[in-house]
Amino acid sequence: MLAFLSDVSQSLDAYLILAGVLFAIGAFGFLARRNAISMLMSIELMLNAVNLAIIGFGAFKPELNPSASVIALIVMAAAAAEATIGLAIVIAIFRNRKTPLVDEYDAMRQ
Repeated sequence: MLAFLSDVSQSLDAYLILAGVLFAIGAFGFLARRNAISMLMSIELMLNAVNLAIIGFGAFKPELNPSASVIALIVMAAAAAEATIGLAIVIAIFRNRKTPLVDEYDAMRQ
């Protein structure tokens, strides 16, 4: 059993499978939820899955190692900016509409 676990930990496949599962959970959460905060959390989960895949490739491909770290840092900066701006928009809309549900946001056109 321990030999199996050591083989799995040394494989890029394990990281990519975990990244795929996290991305799928995030995509499902984004499509299934109507709460704006839950949707933002799902987007963050998908961005973290992408970061995991990038770092996994960088760890197992030596020629990609410096580039993977830089790309992961850029993705983290974009995720932080997205979370900040998205949360600010959700709070502003919540103050006016008193609901975090995105189905109610389409009434802003009127």
